[in-house]
Amino acid sequence: MKALVAGIGVVFLSPILIAGTGMMMASSADAVQSSGSFSSCLTDIDTDKVAEQVTKILDGAPGKNVHVKGLDLPTEQVPNAQTIVAAGLSLDVPKKGQVVALATAMQESRLRNLNYGDRDSLGLFQQRPSQGWGSAQQIRDPVYASEQFYKHLLKVDGWQQMTITQAAQAVQKSGLPDAYAQWENLATALQDAIAKTFPGGGKDAGQGKQPSTSTTGCAPGQDGSGFGRIPEGSVPKDYAIPKNADPKARKAIEWAMHQLGTLYQWGGSCTNSHGPDPMGRCDCSSLMQQAYAHVGVTLTRTTYTQVNEGKAVSPAQLKPGDLIFSRGTAKRPEHVGMYMGEGLVIEAPRTTKPVRITPIKDWTILSARRVI
Repeated sequence: MKALVAGIGVVFLSPILIAGTGMMMASSADAVQSSGSFSSCLTDIDTDKVAEQVTKILDGAPGKNVHVKGLDLPTEQVPNAQTIVAAGLSLDVPKKGQVVALATAMQESRLRNLNYGDRDSLGLFQQRPSQGWGSAQQIRDPVYASEQFYKHLLKVDGWQQMTITQAAQAVQKSGLPDAYAQWENLATALQDAIAKTFPGGGKDAGQGKQPSTSTTGCAPGQDGSGFGRIPEGSVPKDYAIPKNADPKARKAIEWAMHQLGTLYQWGGSCTNSHGPDPMGRCDCSSLMQQAYAHVGVTLTRTTYTQVNEGKAVSPAQLKPGDLIFSRGTAKRPEHVGMYMGEGLVIEAPRTTKPVRITPIKDWTILSARRVI
């Protein structure tokens, strides 16, 4: 398999490397200029259609005869995706890791082996020579770049329990950490289609069928996007606390919802958020503390300590009432909110903002805790 990966790298890398630099710059400009865009999710991916088109491309069909939603230049992009999948198979990386790699390359380069990028970033994953990823020549080799990505991913503690976008961000440390989520469905479809072209590649050894871990991804109805824009301080139309919510969680959520629209106050106690004293208002952790205090559950005061309350839960298995943490690090998060079910979170966000409900797709979850 290793030789196969190297062969694929040579076949698909060489035409790109010998192409004129000017042509490469012009044809790839749109990809880099739009790489920071996180506007909409590709949720209606037809997996069978993707597989059909991928097979045509790998069989040498001309670009005018193939169309893959989300890929503007499939005859260039699919072979690069094939190299990424082949590298993952050769390193025995589970399917999910291959999907992470594909989603990352889609966001960073639109699956194109770019010879430029932000500062000294290059290649499929926009890796930087100055950051120890290798020489410029090495990074422009899709096989090398893919293997380096996987090696870094496999060193991330707990990456298989993370969402696709969290795992990608753990490797890339991007300034737009949520942007990888928009590519998850297409990346999954590509991995499925391409892996089947390799002997035994359609099986994810030892993994079985994995449940989705997307809490910041694109699944409609699971990420809160189905509610559309939520005016600050309001409850989305048609939202109701799930009937199967724990009774204490239900009451905690209800209490927190009574604080909607009240202004954030750093260090505020959240004991009288509607009153005249600013220090009676809520900050993120006091909102959690007081919501649970009203149902007889004692929480400590800060995010730094609340992250150790109760028991850890996977972001893929959140229940109403669970606390979710973001910003900072998993061990020392700087923000906390309460999951409400239906892909929604209630939070006291920051100074000048009111207590509000937000879709979970807007969160990069570092940790989650169940306190009841």
